[in-house]
Parts: sequence; structure tokens; C-alpha cells
Amino acid sequence: MATDYDVIIIGSGISGGWAAKEFTERGYKTLVLERGRMVKHIADYPTANMDPWEFKYANGKTIADKTQNPNLSKHYAYTEATKHFYANEEDQPYIQEKPFHWIRGYQVGGKSLLWARQTQRWSDFEFEGPKKYEFGIDWPIRYAELAPWYSHVERFIGVSGTKDNIENLPDSEVVGAFEMNKVERIIADSINAKYNDRKAIIGRHANLAELKEEQKKQGRTACVARGKCERGCPFGGYFSSNSSTLPYAEKTGNLTIIPNAIVSSIDYDTVTGKASGVTVIDATDKTVRKYTARVIFLNAATLNSNLILLNSKSERFPDGLGNDSKTLGRYIVFHNYRGRIQADFPGHEDSYYYGQRPTQVFISAFRNIKSKTKDFKGSYLMAFSAHRGRGVSVDGPKVGGKYKDSLSEVGGWKVSMMMQGEVIPTYDNHVRLSDQKDKFGLPQLITSVAYTDNDVAMMNDFFEEGKRMLAESGCTNIVVKDHHVEFGRQPGLEVHDMGGVRMGNDPKTSMLNKFNQLHACPNVFVTDGACMTSGGNQNPSLTFMALTARAADYADQQMKNDVL
Repeated sequence: MATDYDVIIIGSGISGGWAAKEFTERGYKTLVLERGRMVKHIADYPTANMDPWEFKYANGKTIADKTQNPNLSKHYAYTEATKHFYANEEDQPYIQEKPFHWIRGYQVGGKSLLWARQTQRWSDFEFEGPKKYEFGIDWPIRYAELAPWYSHVERFIGVSGTKDNIENLPDSEVVGAFEMNKVERIIADSINAKYNDRKAIIGRHANLAELKEEQKKQGRTACVARGKCERGCPFGGYFSSNSSTLPYAEKTGNLTIIPNAIVSSIDYDTVTGKASGVTVIDATDKTVRKYTARVIFLNAATLNSNLILLNSKSERFPDGLGNDSKTLGRYIVFHNYRGRIQADFPGHEDSYYYGQRPTQVFISAFRNIKSKTKDFKGSYLMAFSAHRGRGVSVDGPKVGGKYKDSLSEVGGWKVSMMMQGEVIPTYDNHVRLSDQKDKFGLPQLITSVAYTDNDVAMMNDFFEEGKRMLAESGCTNIVVKDHHVEFGRQPGLEVHDMGGVRMGNDPKTSMLNKFNQLHACPNVFVTDGACMTSGGNQNPSLTFMALTARAADYADQQMKNDVL
């Protein structure tokens, strides 16, 4: 059958960029469809080098920003300097059956321009957790199967960090490491001396603390710790699709990128039992066209990948493409960020630090790792940092001569600690389509995702453990905060939404097999966050990339053998 392309990739973010790199390097004519505008590395980072006084609103959020984008504007990185990398909510409204902050970045590169860049590997404790502790379904893969693909990805993107020999946080291939400041080192040393089941380490991070030949070949340079990552880095100091995988793919001559292309559905051919291609709506003029390919990789980011599959209906799949198990859209998970702790650290007023280091200190997970915790299921890791503020003596607006003078004053040491907890997959946490349409005629998504009692019990355990460790290390004035109760933090704001198209061994209870291939439509692969069977405690993007590279390798073998 004649096709327009060998491979169609829906989405150009972290996982879509990796799919593009893998297929184009193997010689496949590859089409990347992106619903947002074109963003070229360096050329399209308009605020990357702007100083604070060059912004009309002092790089803040205006009333109009908060009114027009009430959910997106709550994201920590949303400012006057970055808002052009976020979607406009009026273009894609959704229905919050339960409060959910859906963070979206529609442009070539997607949210790879906005991600926090933490990169930790999973271990068998996470892959075996659902079966061992009886939640969700068993993962169809184990760490040994993914380990070489973690290495494959890490060597290319560049991950800073140290070799730490932690069983449930396997070491990465690293390019140098950022350093802890003096107070962080004191706290980390205290924790490491007092506990055998956890370890405090500098965070592993996709910012280049050093350069290796692989990153030099990409035209990237080392991170200079400016703290302006979300504006787009003209140095290529952190990994994004724009600075790394997509330019690499373009050099092969096998890549076509079409921006402003909203995929409404994947088309199914009842004769072949496979997908024939995709239907696309042009975001500028709303015209409709189709593209065909042998293989389709769905990498639109978790909720949009669910939306596309749910909207891909046919006589064979009336409930969405591949949805024989009736699990499509179900078992959505995220990460529990509710718990925060703040403290003072007296003394050491002769010490400071240099630059805006892009990572924190992390404490590896220790609950529900080797033994079962009675109060909750799942694991959590912690992260903390120590800092000294300037201008802290001035209350109220940060303007005027008094505030300017106060910037030469340095306050005492403060410590901030947070949790990143595993949310247990439940059938009730789901997304589905509504009868209401957006301006492109597509169904609006209904989000029905919420915290559970398990999340609260985990947060309370974090409070107790965090307070103890900080007190033991010398912290004072320790205060705990539930950001959901005090500040209205809702699921989704951590931008770690996963699930809905989960992997599994049994087609009756899952959507994808061990190679991220739809059980019921074998030439469609889903390798973004939607594929996740459970959420683990680690930041998820590295796992998405490793799964994508592994699935692309498998699809390549299948195509060479004429199976696909």
C-alpha cells in the first residue's frame, strides 16, 4: 500500500523528538505533526537574554494573564518571559469535573522548553511495586529491559549528577555534577550519617554541568547557571527537543515537520486491521487533510494522547481506537506535591553561593521499597535546597529606593523541602469526552482526577520524616504546609500526568504491550506519559524517552521484517 510517510509522529515534545531522532537516523521518511507554531532553537527564544527592567510588567503575571489562562498561569514557570510557550486556554477549553490544572505547551518542542529537567531512573522496586503491594496491574517490563535504553538516552541528552550506588535509584551516565552549597552539605551529611534506608544526593539533571563529545556534536555548550531555562536556552545548556533531537533528525534529510497541525483522530482500516494514517485540522484555517504511514507514534502528551484515541472511533472501535479493554482514559496518575516544609538554619553567615544552580538536593525514596508501610501505598522521594534571600527586610511592593537599598542586605539561611509522591492508579481517576466542542470542532475533554486518602496519609508521613531529618541536622523554626489546603494546589500542576493508555501483559486489562504497541492495532505505538502503568516516585520524563527509543527500535525491526 502506498503511503505518504514511513512513520507519523504526533507531537514534538520530549518523547516525540526522540521518536523523530530514532526513525530518521534509521532512514525512515518521518513526519512530525505539531498542533502549535514553529519554534526554532535560538531564533525563537525572544526573552532569553532580557534583563528584568526590560519587561513591561517586571516579568510578572498580569490580571489579564490570570483571567485568560486561569489554570496555566498557576504554573511556577509561567511569567511575562515565558507565557508565549504556553497554550491559550480559550483555544482548547476543558471541563473540570474535579479540579485539575492541565498545563500545555503548544509549539514545536512542546513542554521540553518548560520542563524542570530532573532525570532519575526507575528501578525494579517501581516496576514490581504494583504487583508486590497490590495496586494497579503488573508492568510488562522490568528494569533490565530498560537499563540499556536509559544509558542510550542519557549519553545523548547529557545528565549531570554523581554516582551514588542507590539500589532503588540506579546510577545514570553523567556529565559532571553541580555542587551543594555549605548548608545543604551539612544537612545531607547529617541524613547520610543517621539513616541507612535513604541517601541525600545532588539532583540528577538534564543541564550540562560539563560537556562531552556527544553534546558538542549537537552544537550545545555547558550550562552557565543563569536560572532562565524556561525562556529557551541559547547555549543549549539543557536538553530540549529544539536544541537536540529535532535538529539532529533534520540533518538526516528524512524529517518533515508540519506545525499548526491538530490531529483529530487516527484512522483505522478494517481490511488490514491497522491504522492507515491520521486526520488533521489546520490550526490557522481549520481545513482538514489526511496523511498516511506504515507506523504511527502517538506522543501528544498524556491527556491529548488520551483525547485523540478516545476520538478515534470506528465500527471496530466504537469506544476509541484499541479500547477493547475499556480502560482507555482510566487510571490517570500524577505526583503528589502537596507537602512542603520550611525552616531556618542558624549561623554560617560568612557563606553564600554562586549562580542559579538548576537542581536541588534529592533524598531517595524509602517507604514501600523493601518493606510494606501500613498507612499508605506507594513511595515518595524528597528534595530540598538552602538559600539566602535579598531584599527580605522590605514588606509590600518590591519597588522603590528602600527596596533597592535592601538588595545589598543578605538574610539568614532558609531551607525549603518538598515531597514527590507516587499516586496510586484508580479506576475513578479518569478523563473522557464531552458532547461540548472546542473552536476546532473537537470534543472537550472532561477531567475527573483527584487526590485520595492515600495521598494525605503519604503527605503526613513526609511531614514527620522531613521535620525529623531537618531538626536533627540543625534546622529551627520548622513549619509544614499542605499546599492543597493553603494555596489550592490541584492535581496536574506538577505536569506529571500519566496513564490512561497503560501498558500491561493482558489485553483484557491494558491498552499496550511491553513494546508500547496497541494490543488491538499493532502499528500504533504510544510512548509518552499516557503509556505509564503506574507513576513511581521519580520524575517521569527520562523514562518516557527511554521507552520511546526502545519502542522505535522494536518498530524498526518489525518494519524490516514486513510485520508492520
